[in-house]
Amino acid sequence: MAGLVVDGKIVGVYGDEQPDSARAAGGSKTSGGSEDGVGVDLARIEKVYRRIDRRIIPAFWALYFLCSAIRSNIGLAQTMNTASGHNLMQRLHLTAKETSTALALFYVAYVVFNLPSSLVMTKLSPRVWMARIVFAVGLIGACFAAVQAAWSLLLLRFLLGVVIAGLWPGMSYYLTLFYPPSRTGQRIGYYFTASQVSAAVVGLVSAGFQEMDGLGGLVGFQWMFLLWGLCAVVLGVVLLWWLPDRPLPPAATQARTGATRWIPASPPILKGEDAEIHYRDLTRVYHPRPWNLKDLAHVVIDWRLWPLIIMYFGVVGVGFGVQLYSTIIISGIDSTFSGTTLSLLSAPIWIMDLIAILLITPISDRFHHHRALFFSLAVLIQITGLLVTTFAPRSQPWSRYGGLLLVGFGLGPTVPICMTWGNEIFQQRHGEVGVAAAAALISGLGNLGSVVTTYALYTGWPEDAKKGPTQYRKSNLTMVGILGASIASSVVLTVALRLAGNGPGERIAREDFQDEAARRERQQRGFGKIWWSRGV
Repeated sequence: MAGLVVDGKIVGVYGDEQPDSARAAGGSKTSGGSEDGVGVDLARIEKVYRRIDRRIIPAFWALYFLCSAIRSNIGLAQTMNTASGHNLMQRLHLTAKETSTALALFYVAYVVFNLPSSLVMTKLSPRVWMARIVFAVGLIGACFAAVQAAWSLLLLRFLLGVVIAGLWPGMSYYLTLFYPPSRTGQRIGYYFTASQVSAAVVGLVSAGFQEMDGLGGLVGFQWMFLLWGLCAVVLGVVLLWWLPDRPLPPAATQARTGATRWIPASPPILKGEDAEIHYRDLTRVYHPRPWNLKDLAHVVIDWRLWPLIIMYFGVVGVGFGVQLYSTIIISGIDSTFSGTTLSLLSAPIWIMDLIAILLITPISDRFHHHRALFFSLAVLIQITGLLVTTFAPRSQPWSRYGGLLLVGFGLGPTVPICMTWGNEIFQQRHGEVGVAAAAALISGLGNLGSVVTTYALYTGWPEDAKKGPTQYRKSNLTMVGILGASIASSVVLTVALRLAGNGPGERIAREDFQDEAARRERQQRGFGKIWWSRGV
């Protein structure tokens, strides 16, 4: 097989720059090989990536499921065992403002520490750093069972934001170590379903925890915090053996020095010819190189970053607002619902979210030059749902509940599309540090939307929270406005990319990028014929 490094530069699957004949062969059934025509069957490449999927995706799904459950449990704790006076607000004598502050503090810490945590992952073992995050999240999550006053709740919410920072962008960055950009969207969608399943399962299981109220001297929400936290602690330890470390050249080994000698080693994800096929396919787009603060500054000032942040700001703000306040919103639809009923009714919202992810993210990967179109359509569904929930007659509570189901369906694919689009843009322009920094900034600054929706809306807006026919109307309409800004940003980014292009940054040469999967899709399906796809 042809060499992978020429004159100190990582090249594609060809030993030298690809000949014109190879560039024109995007629709062939082989990929790679040298100029003598020896290639690798595409079916073999797909088989290699499926093997990687089996190692990474289940682990990511499990860790994201538990971290999402721990992060969102506080929303359910507000309504659990209300009739017996044992919900979180009653036990800790919290005011509505203290509750909103506790919810918002998580996102403040998350925003502040997201970028540093993500950059640390590029310097250390991604596997170890990911396991550290999950272990710490479980430990802090279990400590919520011991809260006795408002100050302890505020402290733990802040600490939870600190330790979970870097998880979501880190997962996105981790994928780019093993997959080219055209393969990441569907896989982000796969493990992102864990958040939706978690929201549904946590809602259902909380009904069982409410039945444990008083068992062992603990109330229902204390059992919930304790058991979910312990599960995450165990998983954090298991991940040290489960997740693979960053890929190395075939036959290369990772030196174990210093503290790494005491950390368990994980078995290689691929061996033999499979490892070489994967490395040759991956090095077309993966560019590990040292980076400095100047490189980071180039990412931060790249204008392409900010429309993505605004897109993420809207959909994540609405998503977490609905997740944390779904039981509050549903109780506003019908005040006769019991705590158990509220928990059960919150689950279908996230089942709809899950269905949308499974349906739409694979299609958005297949037609990956039209990310903005899929994103905007999904956001329009959310807006429709919020308007139905807000303005449907109060005599028809189930119509208003149906609006929340629409919101859940629209939320599903939006976050995977944002993160995948960011990976595609910044890996091409800035390489490894571009992916890590952009993912952290998009998810970090974008999560300021969560601060707005959790601190300023619903129970954080006393006038809007007053009982009556217009309860939460202003909060819902504010979220509609935020979503409108997200759609506008996706349109601006699409048009700007069309006009300015998305060429590699100054340190990365164009020939370094030969994403054949994306090229084949573009040529075989004729996407280049649509004006807004050109130059993107």
